[in-house]
Amino acid sequence: MKVLTPELLNKIGNTPLIELRSFSSNRVRILAKLEWFNPFGSVKDRAAYWMFKDAEGKGLIARGKHVIIEPTSGNTGIALTGIARLLGYEVEIVIPEKASEETKNILRSLGANLYETSDDLCPRVGVGTDQSISLAKAIARARPDKYYMPNQYENDANFLAHYEGTGPEIWMQTNGMVTHFVAGVGTGGTITGVGLYLKERSKAIRVIAVQPQRQHLIQGLRNFEESNVPALFERRAGVVDEWYTITNEESFKMVKELYERERLLVGPSSGCVMAAACKVKDRLESVAEDGDGRGEKIIVVVFADNGRKFRSLYAQQGVFSDEEFDDALRNAVMLGESFF
Repeated sequence: MKVLTPELLNKIGNTPLIELRSFSSNRVRILAKLEWFNPFGSVKDRAAYWMFKDAEGKGLIARGKHVIIEPTSGNTGIALTGIARLLGYEVEIVIPEKASEETKNILRSLGANLYETSDDLCPRVGVGTDQSISLAKAIARARPDKYYMPNQYENDANFLAHYEGTGPEIWMQTNGMVTHFVAGVGTGGTITGVGLYLKERSKAIRVIAVQPQRQHLIQGLRNFEESNVPALFERRAGVVDEWYTITNEESFKMVKELYERERLLVGPSSGCVMAAACKVKDRLESVAEDGDGRGEKIIVVVFADNGRKFRSLYAQQGVFSDEEFDDALRNAVMLGESFF
């Protein structure tokens, strides 16, 4: 793992937006926001940093006094732990045992203390299904003088990270030409923050939410048919115009396809979101052929993380063999730097 320095905090945000040329056409272009260029490797760096700034600004936490505890399936935990090290906090993470071993090893290497629960892949939201969330809350409630739980599922700083950061970046990077925004849903911070910002600039923009199938294998996303809706999403659920549900098979197939066609090594949630974006593109192409199209359409998708920490999952699902994965690590473009 590389040396962590405070300057890394200045690198959160302003991630690249690239065109996926092999997936685009004259009528519909697909652009991908590469969130793994954040210093700790995912879109969750944004929410984690905003939650820290918000809590410190309100006097809820103090360095050297409080321990941060949070339930997470991976990326938020990595971001919180990395940022905590830079700011002088200890972190304890409650994580589903089904999260990838690579993710758990990264968390340990960054200094987090882990509690594992038998939750599904993502901590669920709702009575009787939220073991990770319940455990984290119980620990924090028992020692409020010591523990602080940011609670990404309810914390509006998560939403503001994208309303004040990711959304404006996308608007600027597309020169205000974005017509469709497609993102996966976990806590709901990204889709509501970006979606609301973009719709305030143009009411014509369509916001499209993507969820994986029931009993899915997509770390970081949740299926709202089997998990209650997080309060953070519920507050602004009306910003979403359409929903797509993508299967495990479609998601992993797209992971491989993105590498073969674009030389991008993406995480499973990015494959899930991209599979939905292709369905949106096909529909828009069909409308254009019927003579109802109105100019070029620009779809922006969020790629939450890259594929570095999913070797074991990809091997298990037959996406990449170990040899193929090593080749992908060597040959992938726009892979970004790794701090673990």
